Amino acid sequence: MIQKILIANRGEIAIRVMRTCREMGIKSVAVYSDADRSSMHVRYADEAYHIGPSPSNESYLVVDKIIEVAKKCGADAIHPGYGFLSENATFSDRCKKEGIEFIGPDSHAINTMGDKITARKNMIAAGVPVVPGTTEPILDEKKAIKYIQKIGLPVMIKASAGGGGKGMRLVKEEKEIINAIRGARSEALNAFGNDAVYIEKYIDSPHHIEFQILADKHGNTIHLFERECSVQRRHQKVVEETPSPLMTSKVRDEMGKHAVMAAKAVNYYGAGTIEFIMGDDLKYYFLEMNTRLQVEHPITESVVGVDLVRQQINIANGFDLSLKQENLSQKGHAIECRIYAEDPNNNFMPSPGVIEHFSEPLGLGIRHDGYVYSGYEIPIFYDPMISKLIVWGETREEAIDRMRSALFNYKITGIKTSIKFLERIMNTPDFVKGKYNTHFIQDNEDFLLPPKASKTECIEMAMVTAFINYLDKLEKISLHSTSEKGINLWKDYGRKKNVSRL
Repeated sequence: MIQKILIANRGEIAIRVMRTCREMGIKSVAVYSDADRSSMHVRYADEAYHIGPSPSNESYLVVDKIIEVAKKCGADAIHPGYGFLSENATFSDRCKKEGIEFIGPDSHAINTMGDKITARKNMIAAGVPVVPGTTEPILDEKKAIKYIQKIGLPVMIKASAGGGGKGMRLVKEEKEIINAIRGARSEALNAFGNDAVYIEKYIDSPHHIEFQILADKHGNTIHLFERECSVQRRHQKVVEETPSPLMTSKVRDEMGKHAVMAAKAVNYYGAGTIEFIMGDDLKYYFLEMNTRLQVEHPITESVVGVDLVRQQINIANGFDLSLKQENLSQKGHAIECRIYAEDPNNNFMPSPGVIEHFSEPLGLGIRHDGYVYSGYEIPIFYDPMISKLIVWGETREEAIDRMRSALFNYKITGIKTSIKFLERIMNTPDFVKGKYNTHFIQDNEDFLLPPKASKTECIEMAMVTAFINYLDKLEKISLHSTSEKGINLWKDYGRKKNVSRL
């Protein structure tokens, strides 16, 4: 049985895994970079080891360093969390070679489902509905144009090895096709080292719905229902909820069966997610599979009452699934908001820096998965997500009310955060009604974001800002009181012009 687990990750997901380890009486091991010496996951673990400089490609992404620490501390297993090495087939194989249990699927499943073109082929063979599109990489641009003319516009050009919205282009007009293919290829090559792209029919009014699955090493596979993940910005999820307000019992049953079929088609074991895209007509298609734990897994835990990390560890130990599909049900409603250290008023620019005051919300039905504290410095080297706020209610209306209250009571000073932006989402009529799709944020931009300054205002504010900065420098020199008065007048003018909008 697994006695010690190294968590090859950082931040809130590392702490999340460690909490279940502690409940199960399993020792946890943290690894950390220079930037994470004072991170909470380092303090929470039973043991902690330094693995290198701050950039992830010199620390968290270096397989040799992770394996070296695992062998040094005597870890039986490695939990990869999400991101970093979690969907790295080479890492999975290396763990197996070293006699260390990788808490996740084998390299075959990772490779098969990680390449979207290969995954599409497998799903078609398994009888899972797939979005109309190509099943081979685009090699000839002229043939691509003919194919698009055949299935009709609009279409998506998507990276085969993609994720996170990278290597993706929406094509609405024929004249855009070639540039879209070349742009997607270039971005995919830079992001994934693979420039293969394919064509997929674009679904109008798309909804992003995913099913959580669990499978043991003995062929038993179940699903734990759906999550609605359509509130997105630049193809990145912002808010998730379960059950989906769009779903019907009939469609839920059908999608759940197809999710199980998808996992079984690649002999999958562990926790994973089958992602679907659905139209307003409730017709759905396989999108991709995430062969790992998802960021939004807590909302499933909230409504189903299952600890997914505990299940992952039990599966890694070789146990049969103790859960039966017929005994599972959804109770109540859960919502998750991702809290980012970024400035929504400034094009969501990351906001690293020192947190002056931190106070998380508490109360019935509130869960907070985070890793920061007062005095902690948010590093510039990693994803700016700093926590996840999860609420549960008997009904969707109660869950929304509880999330509004929790966000109001969530206090972070010293850096910019997305908390107020998330509050506005909870008050947007389309969200409250449950009538939204992946275009939600752009469709409600006027309500969610402050008005953008005109070009003339931007030039004026830039001039005022530059002059104020110049005056700030003058303040360091001995000035007469009249000059100081003039400086203050200019600063007042700048504040009235709302210079911070730049």
